[in-house]
Amino acid sequence: QVQLVESGGGLVQAGGSLTLSCEASGVIFTIYRMGWFRQAPGTEREFVAATKWSVGRADYAESVKGRFTVSRDNAKNTVYLQMNSLKPEDTAVYYCALQALGSPKYDYWGQGTQVTVSS
Repeated sequence: QVQLVESGGGLVQAGGSLTLSCEASGVIFTIYRMGWFRQAPGTEREFVAATKWSVGRADYAESVKGRFTVSRDNAKNTVYLQMNSLKPEDTAVYYCALQALGSPKYDYWGQGTQVTVSS
């Protein structure tokens, strides 16, 4: 059973930083990509960042480019999201997701971690 467990969320002032972690356990297949999504109250879940597992190529939403950095530790099946220069509009529940090699979509999701940025 694959499980994704996020950690590192919390309350931070605008301009501050947080680092989220997501560890995948029970993975017995090849990971293609792991990513981060977020959902603010009353909005739909949106893409934040993702990294391809084998080559580490990263993609970012325009709203976080230059502020957020996604990275991975293949040996630990863990993906990170370093968030700098946080803004109140970054407030959301952040979810990590895992896409298996050969799958057209993200197959597994974490339970989410709350990030609140105060002004």
